[in-house]
Amino acid sequence: MSRALLVVAHGSRREASNDEVRALSALMAEKAGNDYDMVRTAFLELAEPLIPDGIEQCIRDGADEVVVMPYFLSAGRHVAKDIPEEVAPKQAQYPGKKIRIAPYLGAADGIAELMLSMSQKGSE
Repeated sequence: MSRALLVVAHGSRREASNDEVRALSALMAEKAGNDYDMVRTAFLELAEPLIPDGIEQCIRDGADEVVVMPYFLSAGRHVAKDIPEEVAPKQAQYPGKKIRIAPYLGAADGIAELMLSMSQKGSE
């Protein structure tokens, strides 16, 4: 079974911000080991590929399972409503594929510790 991780960010008019997310996905792909066969990036809006296209690309590249990872810090409208609405049609289109949404980044265990650690760094 081939597994794909699709990192989903909001998207920005500032291309450098979108490139940051793409670079994070590339780093995650390097570190994924046997957990994921591919790590890709998609966006809710303002950048390409959009979520449905990202899911489609993963499936075209052989994924039997696509895990959509919301790269968001809180469960606002995008996490609670918009992302599921973008994913649902692909779940219906590909009933033989496992397409699921992982918890959003801000819900991760250790996020408080990570933020405290990051606060100790900075421009001095």
